[in-house]
Formats: sequence, C-alpha cells, structure tokens
Amino acid sequence: MSVGVDTCPWLPGTDTDTVTSTFSLVDYVVFVLLLVFSLAIGLYHAFRGWGQHTVGQLLMADRKMSCLPVALSLLATFQSAVAILGVPSEIYRFGTQYWFLGCSYFLGLLIPAHVFIPVFYRLHLTSAYEYLELRFNKAVRVCGTVTFIFQMVIYMGVVLYAPSLALNAVTGFDLWLSVLTIGLVCTVYTALGGLKAVIWTDVFQTLVMFLGQLVVIIVGSRKVGGMVHVWEVASEHGRISGIELDPDPFVRHTFWTLAFGGVFMMLSLYGVNQAQVQRYLSSRTEKAAVLSCYAVFPCQQVVLCMSCLIGLVMFVYYQKCPMSTQQAQAAPDQFVLYFVMDLLKGLPGLPGLFVACLFSGSLSTISSAFNSLATVTMEDLIRPWFPQFSEVQAIMLSRILAFGYGLLCLGMAYISSQMGPVLQAALSIFGMVGGPLLGLFCLGMFFPCANPPGAIVGLLAGLIMAFWIGIGSIVTNMASGMAPSPSNTSNFFLPSNLTTVTMTTLMPSTTLSKPTGLKRLYSLSYLWYSAHNSTTVIVVGLIVSLLTGGMRGRTLNPRTIYPVLPRLLALLPLSCQKRFHCISYSQVDLSADTAAFPEKMSNGMLKNSGDEAVAVPEEGSAHQGNSPTFILQETSL
Repeated sequence: MSVGVDTCPWLPGTDTDTVTSTFSLVDYVVFVLLLVFSLAIGLYHAFRGWGQHTVGQLLMADRKMSCLPVALSLLATFQSAVAILGVPSEIYRFGTQYWFLGCSYFLGLLIPAHVFIPVFYRLHLTSAYEYLELRFNKAVRVCGTVTFIFQMVIYMGVVLYAPSLALNAVTGFDLWLSVLTIGLVCTVYTALGGLKAVIWTDVFQTLVMFLGQLVVIIVGSRKVGGMVHVWEVASEHGRISGIELDPDPFVRHTFWTLAFGGVFMMLSLYGVNQAQVQRYLSSRTEKAAVLSCYAVFPCQQVVLCMSCLIGLVMFVYYQKCPMSTQQAQAAPDQFVLYFVMDLLKGLPGLPGLFVACLFSGSLSTISSAFNSLATVTMEDLIRPWFPQFSEVQAIMLSRILAFGYGLLCLGMAYISSQMGPVLQAALSIFGMVGGPLLGLFCLGMFFPCANPPGAIVGLLAGLIMAFWIGIGSIVTNMASGMAPSPSNTSNFFLPSNLTTVTMTTLMPSTTLSKPTGLKRLYSLSYLWYSAHNSTTVIVVGLIVSLLTGGMRGRTLNPRTIYPVLPRLLALLPLSCQKRFHCISYSQVDLSADTAAFPEKMSNGMLKNSGDEAVAVPEEGSAHQGNSPTFILQETSL
C-alpha cells in the first residue's frame, strides 16, 4: 500500500489523490534493528547463568531491581502503540480536552505509592492475587486470577493488532505476518529471559518511543512554522480546549471525567494490575518501589504532552496540506502513521524510527502481559494444588506458560480487528474488567467487615454491571442505526484491502437526540467505567458481607488491612482524637513490617469480638497469652 500526500506548500506541483511510497530500505533496517536488539537483550538475560536460574529470578528478577529501570518499565507497560496512535488522533479530531487526563496521574500514582505498594510489599507477595487469599480465602484468589487472565488476554489482542494494522497501512507489509513477527519475538525473549529480560528490554524500548515521538514533533513543528504558530492556528480553529466543568458523567470528555474518572482507571492500572505490581515487588527495597512509582509521574506527563503536541502539529499540517482521499477514508487511528509518512518524506530512516517506536510500545506491553500471566497462572492456579513441583520443573512450566499465552494472544488479535478505534477499545476493556478487580482489592483493604461471600458476589455483580453497560451500548447503537455525534464516538473504516465497514466503538455514543431510560445509562463515558464498576463491587460486597455476618467467627490478618479512618484521624490534634474516642497512631508502636498495625500484632490475626475488631495472636506465636487488646474500630464515634 502506498501513502503520502504531495499537495503541500513545501511539496508543490502534485495532486491530492497522488500517493507515493515513502518506506525505504533504510527504514526497514531501522525497524529490524529494533526487533534484533530487543531479542538480543532478552536472550542475554536468558542465557546469562543458564541452568542456575530459579523461579524467583524468572518471575521476580530475584527481587533485586533498582528504581530507574523499574520506573521506565512501569511507564512502558501501558504506554503502548494504542496510546501512541490513539492520543494524537484524539487531539487532532476533538481538541486538547483529553490533555486534562494528566490531572488524574497525581492521585492515580500517589495512592498506589502509599497504600497498595506498602501492603503488597510487606506481605512479600509474588502474585497480587495472593493478597486475596490472605485477606479472604482461596476461592476469592482464584476468582481474581481468572478475571485478570481474561482481562489481559483480550487487551493483548488490541495491543498486538494496532501496530500491525498501522504497518500494513503504511508499507503494505502483510498484516498477519506482522502480528506473527511481533508476537513470536516477544514470546521468545519473555519466556526465556523472565522478568529481568522484560524490564531491561522495556528500558530500551522506552527510549526508542521517546526518540520517535520527539523526532515527529521537531520536524513537524519546523515544517509548519514553529510551535507558536501551531498553537495559534489550533486556537483559531477551536482545538485548544478550556476547562469543561460539566459534571454530567454521560458527556464523553469533561474535566471531571478526565481528572477524577481517570483516577480510577489509573488505580486499576498502577494499583492492582499484576503487570505493575510484579514490578513493584521486584524492587530491592520498599523505598525503591515507592520511588519508582513517583518517577513514573513526570514521565507520564511528558509522554502525554508529546502525544498531544503531535496531534496539534498534525492538525496544523493538514490545514495546509489536505489529506488524500485514501487517507480521509482510513481509520482514525491510522491518521498518525499517514501523517508521519507525509512529514518525514525524504528523510530516510526516520519513518522507520517512528514505526519502531510503535512496535516498541507493543513489545513492552505484550512482554509484560505474558510474564504476568505466566506468573499468576503458576502461583495462583498450579502451585497451590501441586506444591511438589521441583525448581527445575517449575521453571520449565513457567516458560511453557509464557509461550502458551503468547500463542493465545496471537489468536486474540483477530478479534481485535473487529473493534473500533484502538484507544477507546483498550481503555474500555480495562474499565470493564479492571474496575471490578480494583473494587475487589479496595473492598478487602479498606473494609475489615467484608467477608469471602461478599467479595465473590461483589466481584460477580461488578462484572455483570460492566458487561451489561458495555455490551448494551454496542447493541443499542447498532439497533438505532443512527449516526453518532462526534462528541462521543467515531466511525471505524478498515483499510481498503479489507472489507470496509463502519462500526461504533466500544464506547456508548450520544446520538442527536438525547437517550432516555436504559439507553441513557448505556451512554456513560468510558472513563467512568472503572469508577462505576469498582463502586458496584464495594457496595454489593458490603451488603452481602453484613447480611452474612461480616467477619464474625473468621480470622483476619491485620497486615492485609489499610485503616483509612485511623490514619486520617491521626492527622488531627490530640484533643480532637480524644473527642472521637478513636485510637491514635501516636499511641501505638508502629512496625516497619506492617502497613498500619503495632509490631505486637504483626504475627497475630484479627478476630471479631462482639462489636469490636480486636487483635489476637496466632497459635504458637511468640505473643500468645500476653498480647494486649487494641481497639481498631468502634461501633460509634
């Protein structure tokens, strides 16, 4: 397939429908070098000390990673081709309102750093879902693991398909051969090298992503007259958005939707997702894990700014240089690649660098998913039932699992080809499935009265609600046959070598007439999916827990609880704390080994006694018989 538009002030004497190929041999060399270097890094860590590897090294990098590589790996894990393609297209079509998503990064990373990481790290977990067994029981752990596997396998299909579709549109390179290439390369180095290989390839691929986007911004702004001119033209055409304070959650993008709905999306990604938790837990110290989470914040802001600037430069470029007919009929998520090929025409190697940037995003995300999927399957679904596995057998099985998930995700790429624009499709899946998982962890961590029946029923309710709204919106839009407005959805045209169809996205659309009743519910903004679904889990889980007796008669590990109210009250003056009759953190001895409880309780369990949650030691513990009672929660303040 050929691309490129030649009708521009700096490319005179051409026709808008004339397209020329711009992907040269040098570009192919740059692209192949990315795959070769990624594979080489992975194989280096795979064969370094071959035969001496342990399961801990393979799945957790021996828990000796430093802050910087972990931070870059955290960034790369979900900074995939989905975002590199989708965000500039979003800005090009709808303006800079999406930029306010950056406001959600503050709480979305601060909460994991000070709530989730301390609890997970001090429990010395390998899988995040081990927490669910410690807090509830094995059945809840299995439910959480199966939900995560479902979430990540589907998401990997989107991430694997997106850059392959882009490469097909730009170069004519066979779509499914591209899918196989990236999938197999990633599978090989992930299965053989383990988490350490994944983290260090992420570092390399992150640098490639930064470089590729930076080149587009610099070259593009110079060609259209500089960034000042870009901003002026974008402002004249209404692409620079102000703060939209409409509180309506059914409006696709507002300040509240992006800044606060986005917090829940960020928490589902950086708080409880195994792909990220595994990186925190691979850090050599808890402080390094927290610092790596802090380091992601400025990096995320820079990445978001770069993507938004590419969208603005692209908008100004096409004001001077109209799209060809072929480009105008392409999927919105292909706009960026067409723009890059037009922009970097005559600069050999740079188009290949940007395509390498896209594939870096996909490689980093997919490798993280394969590794995390293999880890949770091994730790949550196999080892508890077959503890007799030797170290060699466990290593071999972990590698087989990584290969198996790689092949499974290759198949899911076909399903992804039937989805709408990839940015919203990917975020929808995380909202639909990630939201209930976030709610499950919050239910266990913040509500001591929640019990296993409440957790399971709450999770099921959250998943049912998620898919009810998600699938209902698609069915409603298809049945209505009405063209959606540009404020809430978009058309999706597949390239001309495939069957051309028009589909609504996974997001509910707002038609010209406002929907009512259930149709109104189906138009909920996709960025509120995580908040809505996680809240459903918590509310239903608490109701069921209270109806089934709460934690009465059940033991509760104090290290699995993060007591929000006592921590907030501890910030008040001592006189105010006495008025509330609540324990103060100045009155107890905090342990470095527990997130929120005295050292005397670190080996104990919590057991419900009447109306109070009291600490009692485990049988055989050093404190048995002389452990004092600590009031953690009272029925009234």
